[in-house]
Amino acid sequence: MNSEMKTTALILGATGGIGGAVARKLLARGWRIRALNRDAAKVSRNEPAFDWVQGDAMNADDVLKAAEGVGLIVHAVNPPGYRDWETLVLPMLDNTIAAARAVGARIVLPGNVYNFGPDALPTPTEESPQHPVTKKGAIRVEMEKRLEAASQSGAGAIIVRAGDFFGPGTTANSWFSSGLVTPGKPVGTIRNPARRGIGHQWAYLPDMAETIAQLIERADRLPAFAVYHMEGFWDADGMQMAEAIKRVVGGKAKIGNFPWWIVPFAAPFVPVMREIKEMRYLWKVPLRMRNARLTAELGGEPQTPIDEAVRASLVALGCLPEPHRDTAATLIGHPSQNAG
Repeated sequence: MNSEMKTTALILGATGGIGGAVARKLLARGWRIRALNRDAAKVSRNEPAFDWVQGDAMNADDVLKAAEGVGLIVHAVNPPGYRDWETLVLPMLDNTIAAARAVGARIVLPGNVYNFGPDALPTPTEESPQHPVTKKGAIRVEMEKRLEAASQSGAGAIIVRAGDFFGPGTTANSWFSSGLVTPGKPVGTIRNPARRGIGHQWAYLPDMAETIAQLIERADRLPAFAVYHMEGFWDADGMQMAEAIKRVVGGKAKIGNFPWWIVPFAAPFVPVMREIKEMRYLWKVPLRMRNARLTAELGGEPQTPIDEAVRASLVALGCLPEPHRDTAATLIGHPSQNAG
């Protein structure tokens, strides 16, 4: 692999939260970023530093053509609007695997907790049995199986599993933006989906992107199939995230309960409610992935202080005003633990 290949990455899903965040982290480290999109001309205006390529992740030829000359493929793509997830996700991954094999690239997959069923709780490790209880979980398990098989035939893989995403760029159907707060509105009531006393695991997108970028930097020393768990933000009693939001917005917001009763009525008509209904079990029981393997490799896990992460998330959602220039300058002078 020549030096240009080693520093050229193809990002599938660069307009999404985690795909875009990883792309920007790699760009800052000197990587050349190539990004596949179905409307490359339009999206290039928002991220002109990326080399945008017209194409569709569902089209094997498009992916293969975009992958020519790259050493890394970040597979962070989802079907538009999350529609037809069951029928589109695996074919898209197969296209990525085929392209990676053809060009000798490594694949990076942002993972989550859906792989695990009740038998792996409360503290699943990277090797815990994967017996999911949901359709989405079963697809996640199959994705990882296919990547493991690919890693035995020339296409290495890095998988980073993390909790529920929050942060700038997170999709509209994340728990933070569709449950706890209302995008575009000041926070008056925080609708907490957690049960008091039941812990819940969160992942701040910039921290996950930084973690992935650090693993990519040392990819040559990792196993061909490398799986890591992030600790992220562990809400030990189910109240810490809601309390952080309350602190950040000035302490006057009320913490209420998420209206779970409406979910079964809305699920047949509202796609995001179907997602919520299927994943409710993760709010009834604690699931805490430990990061011992990750910290052994990296020496630590990038972790932005929770109030700083929540503030950035609320600003991005339009729930808080943008910080003033003098405030921003102060923040620049005091970087977080997530610097890099």
